[in-house]
Amino acid sequence: MSISGRTESIPDLHLMPRDDEGPVFDEPWQAQAFATVVELIESGSLSREEWAETLGAVLKEAELRGEFDTGERYYEHWLTAIEHLAVAKDLAGWQELESEQRVIEENDHHRREHQRRGDRERS
Repeated sequence: MSISGRTESIPDLHLMPRDDEGPVFDEPWQAQAFATVVELIESGSLSREEWAETLGAVLKEAELRGEFDTGERYYEHWLTAIEHLAVAKDLAGWQELESEQRVIEENDHHRREHQRRGDRERS
């Protein structure tokens, strides 16, 4: 999955998975996280500098824990940075984010089970 256009809002981040057309996503949630940051920057709720600084801090924290990012977990760190900013800017609280995460994980589990049943029925 690839997305083009509207990426000029995001600073050039060397670990971001990309192809010739722009950022590349393995999962829909990655594209959604990317689009959220683009929207926050374009709306003026977040500056490019704030984003780069926050994401850089999250990547540095991961590195200090021994998690050297080769790009495989890049959007997990991206999501962590969004969460930190949402709390810092009073857009959401940690409890709200944790609750939403549980809902998303449960919905994802059901979606994947449904897909597996469909795959078995087609076989």
